[in-house]
Amino acid sequence: MKKHILVVDDHDDIRDLLGRYLDQHGYLVSLADGGEAMRSVLDAESIDLVVLDIMMPGEDGLSLCRYLQGQNGPPVIMLTAMSEEADTIVGLEMGADDYVTKPFSPRELLARIKAVLRRIDQTSVKETSENKDSEVQFKGWSLDIHQHQLTREDGLLVPLSAAEFRLLKVFLEHSRQVLSRDHLMDLTKGREALPFDRSIDNQISRLRKKIEKDPKNPALIKTVWGGGYMFTEEARSV
Repeated sequence: MKKHILVVDDHDDIRDLLGRYLDQHGYLVSLADGGEAMRSVLDAESIDLVVLDIMMPGEDGLSLCRYLQGQNGPPVIMLTAMSEEADTIVGLEMGADDYVTKPFSPRELLARIKAVLRRIDQTSVKETSENKDSEVQFKGWSLDIHQHQLTREDGLLVPLSAAEFRLLKVFLEHSRQVLSRDHLMDLTKGREALPFDRSIDNQISRLRKKIEKDPKNPALIKTVWGGGYMFTEEARSV
């Protein structure tokens, strides 16, 4: 079955060019010029990946990325200019899967799309084959892998962004192991040599605020001096 790509960009020439190019390479393609059109497509179609421009009038790409992550939406590849480096970092921290810097060739974007879709497919197969149980428990918490829901022992649901979910899942899969920033990037982003390694620190800081009793003195996610981070509790599937 063909993968369905949604291109969201307010520039007609870029949007139409990418639409034709991806169609020629075997993808179903939908086009949207902004947030309202994007939501209409998402309501009507099953979308496998969103190509999202950061700089758009009105509701910008960062707001739309935040919306998609809050809805557990499809993976996102951002289109960004070199001058938008800070916004790119924010987008990655929100859970965007990759980015392409303008000006870019459609061929480069195609390679990024294939890599993200391949990683998503491999992750889904791995989760299905490894364990039919979808729940992982640790120190008074329960994480539903399929529903992406984190529940405290008193029943409170704690919302996680897509990036926070992936990071917590990696820690649970590698509990009591020291993971460097580079290793965490590889495991959560699936991209080699990503330059913004400090985004992992920011994600960990936000995750600590959600699961630690005292985020300033964390007991679950320990900083290992010179090494990276370690999740100290044993996780068990149920």
